[in-house]
This record gives sequence, C-alpha cells and structure tokens, in this order.
Amino acid sequence: MTLRGLLAACHPLPTAAVTAFTTAVAAAAGRGVTGTVVVGAAVLAGQLSVGWCNDAVDATRDRAVERTTKPVVAGLVGRRTVAVAAGVALAACVPLSLASGWPAGVVHLGGVLAAWAYDLGLKRTVWSWLPYAVGFGSLPAFVTLGLPGRPGPAAWAVAAAALLGVGAHLANVLPDLDDDRRTGVRGLPHRLGVRWTRALLAVPLVGASALVVLGPPGRPGGLEWAALGACAVLSVASAVVPALRRSWRRYAFLGAVAAAAAVVALFVLHAAALPT
Repeated sequence: MTLRGLLAACHPLPTAAVTAFTTAVAAAAGRGVTGTVVVGAAVLAGQLSVGWCNDAVDATRDRAVERTTKPVVAGLVGRRTVAVAAGVALAACVPLSLASGWPAGVVHLGGVLAAWAYDLGLKRTVWSWLPYAVGFGSLPAFVTLGLPGRPGPAAWAVAAAALLGVGAHLANVLPDLDDDRRTGVRGLPHRLGVRWTRALLAVPLVGASALVVLGPPGRPGGLEWAALGACAVLSVASAVVPALRRSWRRYAFLGAVAAAAAVVALFVLHAAALPT
C-alpha cells in the first residue's frame, strides 16, 4: 500500500509528461543514448521530489478540505514517508543532474529548487507563476549545456518553455481554486479569479507555440503553421467552451493539455535548433 501511495503522491501524470518532454527534446537535440538517459533520469528524480514535496507540505490543507483523492488523506501513505521520499529523490537528482556537466547540472538544479520554493510558500503569493516559468525555462538549457562545447539555448526556446510553464500553472490550479482559497492559498490565479484565469490560459500557450514556430531559423512549413493553428484553437476553446458547460474546469484542463501537447511536438520538431 505504501508503494502505491508513493506512486500516486508523486503527481504521476505531470511527472511523466515533463520527463517525457525533456527526454524527447534531448534525444532530438543530439544528446545521444547515454546523454538522453541521463537527462531523463535527472528530470524524473527532480519531478518526483517536487511532487512528493507538494503532497507532504499540503497534507494539512488537503485534510481540511477532505480531498480524499490525495494519498496521504486517503491513508495510502504517511506524510513523513512522503517527505522522506522527497528528500531522497532530491538527493538523487544532484549527481544525476551534474552527470551532464556542472553548467547543465546547476541550471537544472536551479529549476528544481524553484519548484520546491513554490511548494514551500511561493504558491501563496502573487509570484506563484514564477517557479513554473523558471523550472520549465531551465529545461532547454539543461539539454543544450550538456552537448559538446556546452552551447547555450536559443532565446526563443527558453522563452517558449517558460511560457509553457506559466500555462501549466494556470491550468493546474483551475480544478482546485475553491479548495485552495478556503485554506489560505492566494497565488496569482486565485487573485485573478476563475473567469480571468480561464481567459488568460490561452495567452502563454499560444505565445509559446508562436515562439517555437517563428523563433528557429528558416521559414515555417505547413506542419508548423498547422500545429500553431491547432494550439490557438485548443487554447481558445479551453477558455470559451467551459463557459458553456457545467463541468467547465475539466474541459479547460483538457483543452490546455492538448494545446501544450502541440507546443511539445513543435519543440521536438525544432530541437536541432536549440543550441546557439
């Protein structure tokens, strides 16, 4: 039961998505088999640590609002066990990150620590979006700085990844806005309110896709324009369609996920242009 609880407490879907995204970009950017595996392992360890830290820190709030979908509240795993797992994963993330070289490792660890800062308090402030921007924005640099010659990432890639992170933040908090407010969380989306958060969700996602299409050298092809159009449609739909349905939060989240998937596909397509 403890293992099952730990697996559920690590936020498995976001953890798997971020790990798969970075691993795919690393492979397409030329990190090679060994380098790609190292990148994937480091990102997985970092994401596991962040997910477990989140559930350990939020256990009291989750109990207060009877969020029984959380493993700690459901009794599948103890809060202390989750906290220890977070620390172990963070410790493992250090050598795994530095295995790509100290510049890449330091950048990745900075992104992971930004995510921890969110869990430990920034989520309650108007700066709640910043750890997501820093964490996602560090991923292209982690990939490129591990290449021969340690090239930096293209500016468009860092900006696009950061915007993708902001979009992930807005989409992630939508389902729990009411519960969060009752337990004192006052991040940027909570201050904006449901309507504005949903409306603004399209902005970072469309912005990220536009940067990935227009940023790399060369003229965008039909596939790039199609992906950009799909992202725009999905992003706008995630804001408009939910207003017409009672289960709007689910539709907003799914639309944002689909739009983010289009951005990820564009990233992988242009991964060879990441190093500068």
